[in-house]
Amino acid sequence: MKPETLSSKHLANAVEQMSKLPGVGFKTALRHILHLLNHPSQLENFIESLNNLKKIKRCKICHNLSDNDICEICADKKRDHSTICVVEDVKDIIAIENTHQYHGVYHVLGGLISPIDGIAPENLNINSLEKRIQQNSIKEIIFALNTTMEGDTTAFYLFRTLKKYNVKITSIARGIGFGDEIEYTDEITLAKALENRTEFKE
Repeated sequence: MKPETLSSKHLANAVEQMSKLPGVGFKTALRHILHLLNHPSQLENFIESLNNLKKIKRCKICHNLSDNDICEICADKKRDHSTICVVEDVKDIIAIENTHQYHGVYHVLGGLISPIDGIAPENLNINSLEKRIQQNSIKEIIFALNTTMEGDTTAFYLFRTLKKYNVKITSIARGIGFGDEIEYTDEITLAKALENRTEFKE
């Protein structure tokens, strides 16, 4: 079945847009859209939630997603603001928070250095990380990056950039296999990797 075989252009457009989401094919998208059409209240709630996505901001401090200028984590005075965990993406924050083992704050790079994909250091949130170290009493920077070639390259670049500051630089333990992504790592393994983090060395 193809979009052009559907009886409604509006239905075809909705299915086409949903099928563009990661892991969602045409048949799955069609099933979801038909379900929403058969449940008007859910459809209205879904539309409202999508419209509200436009209101989401990036935290001015750590670049996490937030409803306000400063995210809840950065605004929480109970957190250890002297420890910054550096992650690639917001999904990694969610994974680490689910372990309930980390009580510091975060910094979202917004990607990893990858020349093949045209992502250079200046495309990442590295300057703002440096400013945080310069302007605050930071004791430790934790690299919690994916154990891939891009992750290792980014960690090495960050280390070379940040080693001039009087701050401890560590990396999560290699309990996470090479090539694994943090967001898909189980909570126990991730918690152990954080607990057993080691000092980063060239």
